[in-house]
Amino acid sequence: MTDESFWSARNVAEYAYCPRLFYYMQVEGIFVPSDDTEKGLAVHKHVDKSSIIKKNQPNRDTNSERPTIVRSLVLTSQSLGLTATLDLAEISDHSAVPIEYRKGRSKRSTISLDIQADVEKRSHVTREAWPTDRVQVGLQALLLEDAGYTVCEAIIYYAAEKYRLRILVDDALKRESLKTFKDAKHCAKGSRPLPLINDSRCPKCSLQPVCLPDEVNYQRVQHTKNQLTPRKIWPPRDDGIHVVAQRDGVKVGVRGMELKFTDKNGTIVKTMPLAKLESLSLLGAVQLTTQAIRVLADKNIPVAFLSPAGRLIAMIDPLDSVSAVVRKMQVRKFDNLKPCLELARALVSAKIINQRTLLLRNHSDLPKQIVVDLAKEAKHAAEAHSIDSVRGHEGHAAAIYFRYFSGMFKESLAMEFKANGRKRRPPPDPINACLSMAYSMLTHECVTALRLARLEPSIGGFHVSKPGRPAFALDLMEPFRPLIGDSVAISCFNRGELTEKHFQRTDSGCLFTDAGRRSFFNALGRRMDTEITHPVFEYRLSYRRMIVLHARMIASWIMDDVPSLTFLTTR
Repeated sequence: MTDESFWSARNVAEYAYCPRLFYYMQVEGIFVPSDDTEKGLAVHKHVDKSSIIKKNQPNRDTNSERPTIVRSLVLTSQSLGLTATLDLAEISDHSAVPIEYRKGRSKRSTISLDIQADVEKRSHVTREAWPTDRVQVGLQALLLEDAGYTVCEAIIYYAAEKYRLRILVDDALKRESLKTFKDAKHCAKGSRPLPLINDSRCPKCSLQPVCLPDEVNYQRVQHTKNQLTPRKIWPPRDDGIHVVAQRDGVKVGVRGMELKFTDKNGTIVKTMPLAKLESLSLLGAVQLTTQAIRVLADKNIPVAFLSPAGRLIAMIDPLDSVSAVVRKMQVRKFDNLKPCLELARALVSAKIINQRTLLLRNHSDLPKQIVVDLAKEAKHAAEAHSIDSVRGHEGHAAAIYFRYFSGMFKESLAMEFKANGRKRRPPPDPINACLSMAYSMLTHECVTALRLARLEPSIGGFHVSKPGRPAFALDLMEPFRPLIGDSVAISCFNRGELTEKHFQRTDSGCLFTDAGRRSFFNALGRRMDTEITHPVFEYRLSYRRMIVLHARMIASWIMDDVPSLTFLTTR
């Protein structure tokens, strides 16, 4: 940011509440709606309508001119480097009064009054403006003065109590507002501020799942004598809908506030409300209209285009997920071998531990030595001195794991997998086909999670970055391969959800039928929605949200908010 940049008075006011929140909103451009912001929009519905400025009209009762009412007045000051949209301004000749609408209530303070000394005491409740509201109207007053108006007072209208609070625009208010503005500019030019510690306002903040104040602070102090237990304030569930369209010839469009799916003849086969949609995946020959692309982008819904086998080909990603600050730090971090090694150690050791756990849970006759060998490989990977050494331990552990992988299946198809081993291009048998599809969809989930964390999926620290390869998504998915991809394959075949009839064998390998894909996606959806307890923070999240949490913790590590990395392991 430079001094010539224009700053939003509303965002600068947020700095008085939380510097980190201001940094996210102003510098990284991150905004997450909440119930409060939606209610605020309802309160502003009328006042936000731009008005046509008319000359002052005479007041019939007082024979004086009424002030001109201007709504959504946009003011910019070159000297201050500040811009703002005033909810409403009352202008009379050369004087003006800014009026700010707030959905909530004013701040209450209790003052004790001595009516008779030592005899009777009474209390008086006064209404005050919240600090953020004072700063905001103070900056608006400065903009009006810069435009040539005299501003003696400002008004804050608190809609919840229908109360107009008058604020005296004096030198003290101007100094407070300018100091906050100066501090905000300094904050934005530096590194991201650390989050507040156990602040009571964090649980209600819509950016809390992005900021992760308790998780970051816990990671920072866990190696010191300070005791800090993270609160369980991550949203425990998610009602978002993740849609996969995979029937050839289907066309996806929009109708009002619905997503509509039509067949080759133009007949609507399904509709879905946009309000609950969180992501859209298109497999194979499925079309998407330009109108639908625009609407989905406006609602920040990513769209993934995948091959019939599930390989991620392209992605339409809303621009709000781009953060130059985070991505610049990502590139700088991974240009250094030490952070890359640290990431590789944490990822691979967690992956091997999860592979070991899966074998212990599902294998009918697992030799004890295999359990010991995998534990050793996980330990060696966590202590390796080079990335090549980490890759060596990962490869050795994978060879052991897939040698006994077929022992976790009950069907005769397990014998075919045991003979083929793990093969993916092309998959020669149903189990390999299922694993390939599961890993492809998991890659898509990890790409989405990294986008939400403002990270670049193509620049990884463990996997080598190549053209068209989401290396960082492949990094992130390593600990989740056994927990999600392998677990889905095991449950599908052992429960009879997938059988030989759900696959077709061709010269291009073993592929899913339409019915097989439907069964697979049903099982994958259930797995992604399954809740699991985080081993460190001790709250429950679905696997989908757990992936997003890990992506955001990696982003915090990249930004030097946390000193080390830990990944999900199960017992």
